[in-house]
Amino acid sequence: MISDGHAAPGPTDPASAGSRIVARCLALGFALAGIAPAHSPIRRAEFEAWLAAGMHGEMGYLAEHAAVRTDIQRFLPGARSIVMVADQYSDRNARPPAGPPGSISGRVARYAHGRDYHDVMKRRLHTLCDELRADHPDHQFRAFVDTAPVPERDFAAAAGLGWIGKHTLLISPRLGSWLLLGGIATTLHASDTHDPIADACGTCTRCIDSCPTGAISPYRVDATRCISYLTIEHRSLVDPRLGERSDDWIFGCDVCQDVCPHNSPRPPGVEVGSARPEYAGANNFLPLDELLGWTADARRGRLSGSAMKRASLVMLKRNAVIAMTNAARSAPAPVPATVLERLERMMNDAGEDPLVRDQARLCVEQLRGGQA
Repeated sequence: MISDGHAAPGPTDPASAGSRIVARCLALGFALAGIAPAHSPIRRAEFEAWLAAGMHGEMGYLAEHAAVRTDIQRFLPGARSIVMVADQYSDRNARPPAGPPGSISGRVARYAHGRDYHDVMKRRLHTLCDELRADHPDHQFRAFVDTAPVPERDFAAAAGLGWIGKHTLLISPRLGSWLLLGGIATTLHASDTHDPIADACGTCTRCIDSCPTGAISPYRVDATRCISYLTIEHRSLVDPRLGERSDDWIFGCDVCQDVCPHNSPRPPGVEVGSARPEYAGANNFLPLDELLGWTADARRGRLSGSAMKRASLVMLKRNAVIAMTNAARSAPAPVPATVLERLERMMNDAGEDPLVRDQARLCVEQLRGGQA
């Protein structure tokens, strides 16, 4: 039960209920919290056009659940309010991590360096749901973190947490875009007072200009070209023309956020928040040769409790093959013989998955063609 020394608000007092809920979210350690009305998403037409253009690639679940994603009433019948929260997983004064010297390593997006955000956020959201049910037994509360068909960024913007930037991520004017979103849909009528946050991207196109694969256009990302999609969601061969632009990324990509001026460092004394300690960890870089030798048990042990579990062993090896190829391509000519030998072993290893062998073959052809 939410307790601050006062009686729980009644269902006819949405402002009081909302202020108590937001205060409790912040007390639970969320960096941001707000409440939006349970209306249809503001970007429904854009989402449907994006699907129609095939920009979701192999993420068929997005099209399959489009009706729910564009109508919150299908997610929770009778929903009146959406409580939105954000966790901060990096801060705007943190520099991008540098790879370990002396080894060829693959880089991991910052959100996956530590513990799986689904578990970290859901635990507190479920706690809040239990408290709210105790206070409001006649109402329903359903938590979500990323995996449910809910347009979290749209509701977060409507709840006053930030604006949706040109790279399609939510940007807080204070914290930047290093944010993970979650929330609770409820039949309870709750509200809080907040001013809408105006789009402050202006004429800036840094995210668009810096995207290695040209995946970003203003306020839209073609997932089929996005490195995060290619390394995490795409489950087949990666087009070599895209693979060669993926640098050393093996899980996700932070380029558009690294270049965003709203993530730039601030001078001492300017409050920029701080990342939750759960999101710091040892998975920022993985040695590629070690990863290519992983068994299913090795992967399970190394990635236990990590969001990197989203990518299968086969996908991670495919990604490592591409990253190793890119490292070889950027090395002084000729291509290091040890790299070619390693990729050729993968290509000819009958014990490897066909996807890994085929990706290795494409990469070897690229490297040998470059030396011709």
